[in-house]
Parts: sequence; structure tokens; C-alpha cells
Amino acid sequence: MNKTKIVIAGGGFAGLSAAMYLDKTLARRAEAEVMLISRENFILFTPMLHEVAAGDLYPGDIVNPLRRILRHVKVVEADVQAIDLNLRRVHCVGGVADHELEFEFDHLLLTLGSETNFFNMDGVRDWAVTMKNLADASLLRNRMVALLEEAVFQTDDEARRELLTFVTAGGGFSGTETTGAVNDFVRETVRYYPQLSEQLIRVVVVHPGNFLLPELGEELGRYAERKLRQRKVEVIKGARVASYDGLVVTLSDGTSIPARTLIWTAGVKPSPVIAPLACEKERGRLLVSEYLAVTGVPGLWAAGDCAAVPILDTENFHPPTAQHGLREGVTVAKNIESTILDRPLKPFRFKMLGQLASIGHHTGVAMVFGVKFSGFIAWWFWRSVYLMKLPRLAKKLRVMASWTLDLFFGQEIEQMITLRDVEELSNQWARIRARAKQSKAVPSSSVLANSGHDQAK
Repeated sequence: MNKTKIVIAGGGFAGLSAAMYLDKTLARRAEAEVMLISRENFILFTPMLHEVAAGDLYPGDIVNPLRRILRHVKVVEADVQAIDLNLRRVHCVGGVADHELEFEFDHLLLTLGSETNFFNMDGVRDWAVTMKNLADASLLRNRMVALLEEAVFQTDDEARRELLTFVTAGGGFSGTETTGAVNDFVRETVRYYPQLSEQLIRVVVVHPGNFLLPELGEELGRYAERKLRQRKVEVIKGARVASYDGLVVTLSDGTSIPARTLIWTAGVKPSPVIAPLACEKERGRLLVSEYLAVTGVPGLWAAGDCAAVPILDTENFHPPTAQHGLREGVTVAKNIESTILDRPLKPFRFKMLGQLASIGHHTGVAMVFGVKFSGFIAWWFWRSVYLMKLPRLAKKLRVMASWTLDLFFGQEIEQMITLRDVEELSNQWARIRARAKQSKAVPSSSVLANSGHDQAK
């Protein structure tokens, strides 16, 4: 029997929510086959990344394995490289030896998300720290501890200040939350280093706009700025990071800031896999109909950060937020099911419920149903909302336990990954990959997945 093949490319919020819906419906039917291709075998709860960087949570607290969530959808851990719309195949690379994989599809849902945009600044790309994935947050926390340890060996205060200066590029949600987390961590941790003083620490956020958190409006943005300044964070507005060489951050207004750490949260762009597709786009994102179908290509759908989803009866588009991605995933999954079962499609309709941001030191800002509020209540509400959204009860309990222990005993300051560990892991991984490539038993590693997940040739 020829099965209808549904492939979901991307395991973020939109991709997983679509897969979870299909896991309960089409994936259970004998005539359909649903596959989720994800770069990682887990879903990362990105709104809590800065809590990992601050040491409030452990990395494992905010990830959930896809194979424990999906029981009927096939999960493939691979990196999507290209899409052939004519042959209706997805080209991927997976495994230690970079096996070349191909998967046929009747329906393809693109939820590939976005990537960091360095705006062609090579120095920034080579030297800056990003906040897009779990490794970024974990390494930032370890980096802060390592720099404190390194500062102890320095005898010159200027050298110490350079080590303990942290600059964040971008004052949106990610930048503001990360800045607050970094500031709290280094200022609370420095007291365990008698040779150092808090006066040596410098935390700066650079934002091109007139106020932080423009998504929440000027009132809350200026409140966030005021609270950060009260905790000794420097806020530089109306300027951009122009260059960085690993030692000095240069701004567009000519200001130079000696710093060993630049945290880059100043821009994202759609996955490069999207660019070659001969489809209509809006600022690099795939333009879709109100049903989340890509115009002119039957069986091609898109949702999440890589899709430009129109707001009905307007010329605007839905913002690429997690709450939108989750609901877009469910809507597009229902429309794929309706197409297969010859049912009418339903347009995507959603009005943003609200937006929340944590700015450190038990302080937050929020706008919910148009009502704005801030302070401890907003911070508590932030934690409550995202705790409810975190998948799986086991993870919720672990996060609750970590937050409770943190209130009584403070943050942990151990360096979980040292530079020596990174070097050894890199060397070991290189040896494993070289051996895996040498041990390929067949001349071609290309895989054609005609019925799910065939073995590599």
C-alpha cells in the first residue's frame, strides 16, 4: 500500500506542536507515515535559556527528548541541507560520519526556525557569544566563572576590568533578559573571590532604539532600563556594535569598550535552506496563505520563524514568537490532515495573549491582555506562565525544585566545563568522526527513504 508521506523539517516549537497533533491522529493510521527531522533529538525551551546562563537552572532542566514525547511519529536526528521541490525530496546529513540522507514527501512542513544574523561582520561572528541554543547558555555560564578565575591571576586592575566586562548587543527580549541574568550572576559570585571587588565588574547593553524591549512599549522599556541602571548596568542607546576583535567592542558612534565577552542578540535570519527555494518570500521568510500553505507549491507548508504568516484583513504578519509558533503548528497540522481527508481548511487566527520578560533580581515586566505591570509580581508571573508551558511533568518538578533551592541556598558557581574539557572533547570527537568515515562499508552513503527510515546503503 502506498502511504502518504508527511515530513516535518525542524523540531522547534512549531514543528513539535504539529508533530504532537499528528502523533494522535494521522500517524496512527496505516495509510499515513509522519516523520520529524530535527537537528537535535530534544526540544529546547528557549524562554528559559538565560536562567541556565545565570546558574538558576541546569541545562537538562529545559530540554525534553523528542522520542519520549512522540510515540507514533518517526524521529530522525539530522541536519536539513536542501529541498528538491521537483523531485519532492529532502536532503539531509546525519550521524557521526555525516551520512547523506534523502526522504521523499507528499506533504512537507517547513519549521526550520531562524539562525543568528551577524550582518556580515566577520569579527563578531568569530568572537561573539550567542544565545540561540543550550550550548550557548551553558558555555556562557562557564565562561563567566572562568573569567573570574582568570582575573584572580592578574595584578593590574585594567586587565581585570577587561576580563570582567560583559557587553550585550541588542536590547530586545533575549538581550535584556540575558543582560539581567549575567549582571546578577557575576555580581553575586564575585564575593567568593577575595582578590576581586564588585567595582571591577562592568555590564553593558547596547541598543539601537530609544528604549529597551520595544515589543512591550516605551513605558515598560524605560522601566526595565531604570531597574537595570539601579543594578549598575550601563545602557547605551542609539548605537550599534560596529566591530569586535575579541578584545575591544567598537560602536557605531565611535565608542570603544575593552571587553573579553560580547554577547550577540542583535538579529536573526531565516534558515539558509529557505533561500534557494523558488517561492514567494517576505524578508527572507516563506510567504504563506492564511492556511499556512506556501502559494504555488501543492503539499508545501510552513510555520514558525521561517514563515511569514499574514494577519487576516491586514497587511501585517504575525510575529515569530513561541506562542505563535505553537499555535501555528497545530493549525497547519490540522490543515494537512484536512487536505488528505478532503475536508475544508481553517485559517490561522490568533491574538497575542501577552508578553513577559525577566530582567533579573526577582524583577520582571509584563503586558497581558493589554494590561501592563512590572516588578516582583511580573517576575513571579513570568516564572508561573513558563513553568506551565514547559513540557512534561518531570521537567516541571525539577525546575520547581531548582528554583526553590536557589531561594534558600543561592546560585551554584562551579565551572562544569573547563577549557581543558573542551579541548579533550574536540580532539576525541575528531578521532571518532575520522574513524566513522573510514569504516563506511559501502561506496555510497546516500539513503532514499521510500518507506520511512531505511538503512543507509
